[in-house]
Amino acid sequence: MLRALNTAATGMAAQDANINTIANNIANVNTTGFKKGRTEFEDLLYQTVQEAGGRSSANSIHNVGTQIGSGAKVSATRKINSMGSVNRTENPLDLMINGEGYFGIISPSNEVKYTRDGSFNVDNQGSIVTRSGHKLFPGITIPPNTTSINISTDGKVDIYTKNQIGPQNVGTIPVFTFINPAGLRSEGGNLLGQTVASGEAVQGIGSKENAGSIEQGALESSNVSVMNEMTDMIRAQRAYEMNAKVLGVADSMLQTVNNIK
Repeated sequence: MLRALNTAATGMAAQDANINTIANNIANVNTTGFKKGRTEFEDLLYQTVQEAGGRSSANSIHNVGTQIGSGAKVSATRKINSMGSVNRTENPLDLMINGEGYFGIISPSNEVKYTRDGSFNVDNQGSIVTRSGHKLFPGITIPPNTTSINISTDGKVDIYTKNQIGPQNVGTIPVFTFINPAGLRSEGGNLLGQTVASGEAVQGIGSKENAGSIEQGALESSNVSVMNEMTDMIRAQRAYEMNAKVLGVADSMLQTVNNIK
């Protein structure tokens, strides 16, 4: 009964973490480029009362063992990197990556961070920046007399100015890929950080090899499905309630034992 109390408590803690992940997904349903999380579980240690294959007599063995589990825990919160839907904006500085890859963002510490949020602007110096003012890698500046901007699927940035017939190239936006994007670390502000698990960033060209193509005038919406999240939330709630019920039953059994005279 004491084991049942502890086992049920681990199940409640695991479902509490699951609800937190679902809540974060729903909260970010309108966050540009957001990738939903999925809580993954694993079972805890087992007490082996009777080993499968152990001797049951001199001439026979146990074909089935007896093991008593001790509950469950959260083993990971995995990012699901499926594509979100396309939101057409026709804003020339709204970009999305159609396929794998991330934009590089230069942080205040001069480290390169990564994002799927392509809603960029131009600051008072002409640099292409995020809403927070962080520069888009590798640092592209738009001249003040620019009349239009064209960004190709391979990331080439061409501008048109007054009294100029042809386009002028001012840089190329690379697309970064990782061997294990699920290993990237979420840092808030729609930014991701490189880790040992993700591997080194590979700087590539849009629409070449594994890198997705860059689409101008569009943003990638969150890949969160509210219907799926609500279904998962109900499932997690019921699992939590069942573990709480086990806790109550174990407590009732302990009370019965304590009342025996």
